[in-house]
Amino acid sequence: MAADVTSAEAPATPAPRASRPHQLRLSLIYGGLAVVFACAIAGVVVFAGRTIHPAPAWSSWKPKGGGQGATSEIAAHVGGMYHLPNGNQLVDVISKEPYIPSSNGPVPIHYIAVRGTNGKPDQFYPTDPTNSVMYSLCGLGASCAIASGKPSRERARLVQREILELALYTFKYVRSMQNVVAFMPPPLGKQPQYVVYLRASDVATELKKPLAMTLNPKAPLPQSIPLKEVQLIDQTTNPRVYSFGVAQAPQGDLLFVLKPFNG
Repeated sequence: MAADVTSAEAPATPAPRASRPHQLRLSLIYGGLAVVFACAIAGVVVFAGRTIHPAPAWSSWKPKGGGQGATSEIAAHVGGMYHLPNGNQLVDVISKEPYIPSSNGPVPIHYIAVRGTNGKPDQFYPTDPTNSVMYSLCGLGASCAIASGKPSRERARLVQREILELALYTFKYVRSMQNVVAFMPPPLGKQPQYVVYLRASDVATELKKPLAMTLNPKAPLPQSIPLKEVQLIDQTTNPRVYSFGVAQAPQGDLLFVLKPFNG
């Protein structure tokens, strides 16, 4: 009996080949999808890496609050770390808004005016409680002088180190702050004469790296400040030491006038 060729398995007919332009388009599409997929995987890996290994904290301590409340926390924290060789606290630190006392109550300071030197123009910086803070570094002697120990360049430098640390904490954690004015304790028998005035831009480099890379977490004694810190303290704060006074503009604005110590 003849085989029924109509019911037999016939070989599959080969599918027609795609044209060359069509193959090229498909290759480009699949290649693009592969790149997108690879980038997505890389992004997940990087994100997971950052989650598992987050960037180091800028400091081991930070204030809990914000604004002027945070500056009060910073004043208490930093002030408690600095001591004299006899164990006494170097100075107390008081945080306050940019006001000056008067018989009619506190009067707001509207501008910090820095006198120019060597032909440079005066500079004016607007101030208010949201962008400026004043720290008083006050010893327990008369007029906030440091009551014990002997004045020295090393002790003055330690005060300036403390001011630098106050400024760094302030600019890092109270982002609206642009001006830190710190009153330095005077010698015994004299009235306060000098401040250190720092703006956030003055320490921009230090704010980008962990605090421990700038200042040792343990505050040193006056005679044991590391050379690296001595250089930084002198470079950052010495040009920004000013004598100070108050003036009033014709329209009534109060100016806190700063004259460079070496000017």
